[in-house]
Amino acid sequence: MSRAAAPGAALVLVLASAGVAHAGLADRIGATFALMAEDFARAFQSVEGLIVSEEGDTLYLDLGEERGAQVGQEFTIFRKGAPFVHPLTGAPLGQFEEMLGYAQITRVQPRFSEARYVPVDGKPRPHVDDGVRITRGRLRIAVTPVLDLTGSKADLRRVPYLCTLVLERSKRFQVADPLTVGELFANGGARVEEVLSVPDRAMRMSTSLDVTGWVVPVLLERRGVTYLDATWISAVTGTALFSRRLPLVPPTAAEEQRFPWEPGVED
Repeated sequence: MSRAAAPGAALVLVLASAGVAHAGLADRIGATFALMAEDFARAFQSVEGLIVSEEGDTLYLDLGEERGAQVGQEFTIFRKGAPFVHPLTGAPLGQFEEMLGYAQITRVQPRFSEARYVPVDGKPRPHVDDGVRITRGRLRIAVTPVLDLTGSKADLRRVPYLCTLVLERSKRFQVADPLTVGELFANGGARVEEVLSVPDRAMRMSTSLDVTGWVVPVLLERRGVTYLDATWISAVTGTALFSRRLPLVPPTAAEEQRFPWEPGVED
């Protein structure tokens, strides 16, 4: 079985083993996440721009609201080098590029944005006219287990699989196998709270999975309303770049999101 097919196959196994008594809450979380997934895809749409000014560790980019810039986006900074040509025909094929670091957008204006410069050891500082981009390729990310702050005691193990299906369907992300990710958190090996609050820990775990970011689903309650909060954690700095929060959809809406072969909602 190919690795690409693993998340879907693992989902079937979890569905077969998880008790249906708590199926409704997991489905409501999955359906609620589906409503916010477009925001994640939009935040990491492919885009390329230039550094137009710099002031210390603050970079100014020619990407503003008009070009889809958003607070929380993370760009790779690069510098174009010498061109390379075909060895026989001499035809130009492209240019070499040097990766310089990262830029995390902190403020957006209509025609430009401010970004925090994140250096990479051994690389020179960026200058005006160096490029920034979010790659056209799929971004490899990981979804943590749900951090349940409501004390529901529900079996939410299937939620990362549901989130994975939604993110993969966007064609913007390649999501690490939830079974592999889950093993990192099994038996106290790691805690979701560490991904949210301990940058060094989040960065080390990102390296082990070869991902560029984390999506951390958190279930919480405020004034009698249960919410899903989904936070994007950078693999580069281990810090939260942005989050989205929505109240859980009602059980009837969650049931409509289900596949024909899944057990019915009972809670």
